[in-house]
Parts: sequence; C-alpha cells; structure tokens
Amino acid sequence: MTSLNQDKKFPEGMKPLGKKKFKFSCHPGVSCYMLCCRNVDMLLYPYDILRLKNRIGMRSDEFIDRFVRITQGNNPFFPSLAMQMNSKNCCPFLGDEGCLVYEDRPAVCRTYPLERAVDRTPQKGQPQEFYFLTQHDYCKGHEEEKEWTVKEWLRDQNLMYYNAMADVWAEMDTLFSQNPWAGEGAAGPKQRMAFMVCYNIDGFRDYVNEHSMLDHFKIPGSRKRIIAGDDEALLNFGFDWLKFILADMPTLQPKR
Repeated sequence: MTSLNQDKKFPEGMKPLGKKKFKFSCHPGVSCYMLCCRNVDMLLYPYDILRLKNRIGMRSDEFIDRFVRITQGNNPFFPSLAMQMNSKNCCPFLGDEGCLVYEDRPAVCRTYPLERAVDRTPQKGQPQEFYFLTQHDYCKGHEEEKEWTVKEWLRDQNLMYYNAMADVWAEMDTLFSQNPWAGEGAAGPKQRMAFMVCYNIDGFRDYVNEHSMLDHFKIPGSRKRIIAGDDEALLNFGFDWLKFILADMPTLQPKR
C-alpha cells in the first residue's frame, strides 16, 4: 500500500483505474501458475501474521521465528517483516497444487494485479483510495478474458477488511516514522515493545495478562470480553495503547 503526499503524486507511469475494467485471471491453466509464489519479496503486515499464525495453529512468536525475516522497509525507525522463502526459494506455504493457506493469504497476494494508494490529506472528507493496475512480464493472467471492476475484485478477494486493517496500521507506521523512541537507539525498550504489540500478538497477550493491563484503563466490560478471546480486538487495543504511551494521544482513559 502506498500513501500519497499532499501533491497527490501517483507512481510514475501509473494512472488510477477508477471505474475502468481490467482483464485478469489466475488458475492452474495459466502457464505461469504459482510462478509469483517463488523468489518474491512478500511484505507482511500485522494482520497478515495474525491470520496466518491462526490458520496453521501456531503462536505468533513461533511463526515469526520459523517463517519470517526482518527487513528494512520505507520506515527508517521501525523494522518491516517479510516472508522467509524456503530452501527452494518458494513461499513456505506453496504446495504442489497451489497455496496451502489460500483463505488466509497475505494482503499482497490478494491485491495483485492491483496496487492500492491512499491520499490521507484530502481537502475534504475521509482519506481517498486509488487503485492501479500492475503487471509483471512473466504473468500471463493479464492475457485472460475475465473482466473485473475494482469493486468486483475487492469483493472477490475479500479485501475490504484487510484494507481497513491496513489503514489502521498506516496510522501506527506514521507514528513510528516520527521516531517516538529517539534517544534509545535501535531496538530500545519502547521499540521492542511496539514490535511485540504489532507482530507478536501472543506475546502481547501474555504481557497484558501478566500485568493486568485491561484493569488499568476505563474499558467497557463488553470490550474486555472481546479482547480476552479475539486477537484482532487485542491488536486494536494494542494500537490504542501505543498511541497513548508513545504520543500521549487520548485513545485510552486511565483509571485514577
């Protein structure tokens, strides 16, 4: 996902699709089938990791140790995560007949052949999103006759909730880009805490329970009950907590 600046500059050579249709289809009959799952830099966002680790029934810290590598993304003050390719330089969840975690595949897999950009500084109203058609030379799916509108593609790929979570994550990434742990150096205690909240949701749940964190804030009982059993709710609470402790934002109300 790309964030646009105030001049609303789109990626060079790319124009938003708008309501235009595009042709694309990926299936076993396409000659390049599964080629895109090999030798790829696949960035993973917090919600991606949450979905994947739950899909395979593994704790998030174990998932990160086994399937993830830390990399430097666009944010100079916070690390990014990417899928660790296996010994054959393939996605570790690529089987003989296709994706083994298809229903919970990462956002980047769902979005292609589109790329999403968001203008977070519109003159009026809410942030505005734009979609562009991307194309790799090896991909023959663009030669298929199946036509889509952007809305049809988003609905077919179940991208709406992924995009909503990506927008929440973008707020956190913007906060981290302001270097709220200045003076600690790389991997200081605040940055390590933020890493745990964002990526290691099971480690964060352990921390929340050990320190009875939910009891320190004025949180409705209904939300507490949801957080207790739902990783997505816990992740959103974690984002609120980080905004509160790192930027003094009124996202939580402490008990007196």
